[in-house]
Amino acid sequence: MVDTCNDIAGEAVTLLPVAAAALLDGEGRVLLQRRPPGKQMADLWEFPGGKIDPGERPEAALVRELAEELGIVVDQEGCVPLTFASALLGERHLLLLLYVIRDWQGDPQALEATELAWVTPAAMRDLPMPPADVPLVAMLDRWLTGNDAIGG
Repeated sequence: MVDTCNDIAGEAVTLLPVAAAALLDGEGRVLLQRRPPGKQMADLWEFPGGKIDPGERPEAALVRELAEELGIVVDQEGCVPLTFASALLGERHLLLLLYVIRDWQGDPQALEATELAWVTPAAMRDLPMPPADVPLVAMLDRWLTGNDAIGG
């Protein structure tokens, strides 16, 4: 996996690949977690997930992160890619891959976050979220409401 890329000015920046999950319940709601105090972007709501280690498949990283953050077990085959976001974060460039997950084992718990919430994509628009997560909300909403051909 490439670990550097160029920013808009042509300067080299570190690429930070991240896998995130839109865990869907039976009512069309998605699980979000609130970032804890002391972390970058504290108190913002985000999709659970985390960094992809060098040499790690995104789906494997997501399964690992969801076990660490939420205490749930997810099958890699159940991680369906939906969309991605790309954003410059200081000296790093974030590549955020969003997967839809409908099935898991266990009840999600806030093991690393301060709070969990099941919300509709429409309600997400009113929550403070990291800039890279914001465009993912619109795509997820279009996909869930059938207004987008992707996965639809």
